[in-house]
Amino acid sequence: MDITYDLADPGVASVSIWILVSQDAGTNWNVPAYTFTGAYGVSPGLNKAVVWNAGADWNGQYTANCRVRVLANDADPAGLALIPAGPFQMGDPLDGDIADARPVHSVNVSAFYMDKSLITGARWIGVYQWGTLHGYTFDNAGAAKANDHPVQSISWFDAVKWCNARSEQEGRTPAYYTDAALTVIYKTGQAAPFVNWSANGYRLPTEAEWEKAARGGLSGQRFPWGLTITHSQANYNSSSSYSYDTSPTRGYNPAYAVGSQPYTSPVAVFQPNGYGLFDMAGNVWEWCWDWLDGYYYSSSPGTDPHGPASGNQRVLRGGSWYFSADLARCANRNVVAPTNAGSDIGFRCVRGF
Repeated sequence: MDITYDLADPGVASVSIWILVSQDAGTNWNVPAYTFTGAYGVSPGLNKAVVWNAGADWNGQYTANCRVRVLANDADPAGLALIPAGPFQMGDPLDGDIADARPVHSVNVSAFYMDKSLITGARWIGVYQWGTLHGYTFDNAGAAKANDHPVQSISWFDAVKWCNARSEQEGRTPAYYTDAALTVIYKTGQAAPFVNWSANGYRLPTEAEWEKAARGGLSGQRFPWGLTITHSQANYNSSSSYSYDTSPTRGYNPAYAVGSQPYTSPVAVFQPNGYGLFDMAGNVWEWCWDWLDGYYYSSSPGTDPHGPASGNQRVLRGGSWYFSADLARCANRNVVAPTNAGSDIGFRCVRGF
């Protein structure tokens, strides 16, 4: 079986191609069967053919209702990074002080797109205003130190409804609904919505998706880039209490602790991780979909876990400008009520295909 894919040249030097295989007519997509990275010219409109001879890789299990999907990880105009499918080691293998991040275990996550940057004040306002004209209500108006700083002071409910508004604004299928039949789009109030996990619209990442994305393809590291952290790598509150906090400056990041709080930094001022994602440690906490489950690491399913079905608190990940290095570790878990709208809480979106 040969697969040929013509890719219009995106104007970059190289493009990664993931070929995914589904054995159920496209409901579930498995780990990429093949990854191709090729050198491409930069001539506008130039087409290149990517050919996969499946012979050596095709093990015979995908025969009924088979479909193949080709994904190009190029310069996405929406500012999204493709997080490839596959397993990763979830949890903290190093310090032993994150009780609910053990045992470290393998989790398989399907491919998805994630915003490269935190949602900024400017992006928030654009969708927020559109939403208020199309039946959406929000508990908080949101705030940002500047247009290129992350939005903050928004609740979990605000973030979820904003995801739906963004989806509708772009003509995508929303992910969140008020009924199990997935017919009434969640636009107003404070509800624990039902989720259309196969929708191509925007939603909050699950804990597993967030942690896999944060690690950027690395394994066994504290942070998205390695074992230690400094103010040159993230916006956080440095302390001598942690041996892995090696910043020569202490306290709030001096580059951004100016004026009045919150001491957020513009998005994408630090180096991205291996998946091209910015601010996966520090700046503002990021809302995740999951309810808190203290035994999540020992009881969660091995493929695409969505967390417990109910609870009282939603999970935050990533740390913030206000908190110290221990909370910025990839495996650290924080939880608050979904109504919380703190000045160091923001979010970013993920979506399917």
